Amino acid sequence: MTVSDGLPTEAFDHALSTVDEKAAVALVRGLLDDGVDPLSVLVDVIARGQRVVGERWQRGEWTVAKEHAATAVAISATKEVDRFADLVPVTRGRVVVACAEREWHALPAMIVGAAIRLHGWEVVLLGASTSPARLSQCLHDVGPDATAVSCSVLGAMSTTRRFIEASTTAGIPIMVGGSAFGGDDRRARALGATAWAPHAHGAVDALRDLPAVVRRVPPLPRSLMAEHSAIEINHHDLVETLRARWSATTTNGPVTEVSREVLHQALHAVSVALLTNDPRPLPETAVWIDHLLTARDADPGLSAELGVVLASTLRDYPVAHTLVQRHWTEGLVLQGEPVR
Repeated sequence: MTVSDGLPTEAFDHALSTVDEKAAVALVRGLLDDGVDPLSVLVDVIARGQRVVGERWQRGEWTVAKEHAATAVAISATKEVDRFADLVPVTRGRVVVACAEREWHALPAMIVGAAIRLHGWEVVLLGASTSPARLSQCLHDVGPDATAVSCSVLGAMSTTRRFIEASTTAGIPIMVGGSAFGGDDRRARALGATAWAPHAHGAVDALRDLPAVVRRVPPLPRSLMAEHSAIEINHHDLVETLRARWSATTTNGPVTEVSREVLHQALHAVSVALLTNDPRPLPETAVWIDHLLTARDADPGLSAELGVVLASTLRDYPVAHTLVQRHWTEGLVLQGEPVR
């Protein structure tokens, strides 16, 4: 068995690969019994293993079904840390932890919830795809000291904004995190979040520094929100238009299984760029799509072609149209040369 940084990451990866829940839980329990820092178990073993799971799906090595099965194993392992965390006395306040609506990846929120529980916070975990109305009711009923929201998919960013509105309207500070926010706090600040955390370690630190009370966030810029709302409303019609125009979806090629997800993701990237006034989701998504498709032996020019089709489809949305034209191909490489 190979041990990385003193932790049996390869053994945990094997348990995920073989969907061996008993082995994964036993490994985590053994680490905790041996006195390994439980936060390190969460971040360096479980969260790391789950990232590898996602990468295997992206490279086309695993099916969605296997990815989901492995995730269920990782969830069971996280619950083992939860049981350990429940032994820690509550010495701080109460935090409501939730996934934004449309965010069905519950594991990151569970990991963050366990991490902050280990540091003495009482945690109320609402789980996957929580509606803004449900969050508002929970804030009213529970009266927490803070809200923490996990958002890893771009399609859930608009509801994350509604979470921020609900929490700050109640005067409650809100921390956000997840891969949809990228590698810095720009999108979090644009949406009005009180704090941003890049990972579970950062969430523990950010909670400690939150103010006791916050003001309600101001409205987002009207010019950007008008197009964002229109694209959200017409999302499915726009997907169908893209589907009829993009060569990857007009033929029975090797990417049929992921092509529809790709189209949704492309439009979500546009929506988030408008919502946060940050164009980076566009080239980030273009590169993600390029890697996804080329791993399935697709034409290497399909992602660049999608950018052209996307810009054409969004001609009636001038800001979005310009953003796609300017930023989609940043970072794309076509036949060895950067796409301009």
